[in-house]
Amino acid sequence: MQKRVKKKLVSLYTGELFAVFTFALIWILYIQLFEWSVPYLTSYPSLYAFALLEFILLQGSYYWCLKLKQAQQNDFTSLPGRQLKVFANFKRLNTGLIVIGMFMLTYQIISKPIELYWFIFVFLFAVIEHINYYYVRLSYQTIEEIKELKRQKGYRKSRLAKELESFLK
Repeated sequence: MQKRVKKKLVSLYTGELFAVFTFALIWILYIQLFEWSVPYLTSYPSLYAFALLEFILLQGSYYWCLKLKQAQQNDFTSLPGRQLKVFANFKRLNTGLIVIGMFMLTYQIISKPIELYWFIFVFLFAVIEHINYYYVRLSYQTIEEIKELKRQKGYRKSRLAKELESFLK
């Protein structure tokens, strides 16, 4: 059981970190290789949404790294208070950044620039990741996890949300 948990934590930690670097690399390569992509990928709103997404993915990677370190010490409890305080601050900061993004979205919809749909796609991806970490678990990767989702008849709080809820009480 503990070995399986550690393996899952390694997968989550490295997967999120891999996504951060892969997304950045692909973003840069597209700008370099495909002239048509430049207006979409270099506009301020698109860069903002991309930076927000990367920031939130880094938070997820950091969280799973901390959980992995705990598991390696056979500690399967919640993170220590000082670490949870960091994530509570991340959550507040993300919310503020998402609100700023909503203003950008409103402006984008009114002005209808060429990169509107790209911005919406990346911004929504960032918002979904924020929800996935800080509120409700949205990602189910294995058949067993999908079966569990069906059994519980709906989504459940994410692990980080549960830890933050206990910490903030």
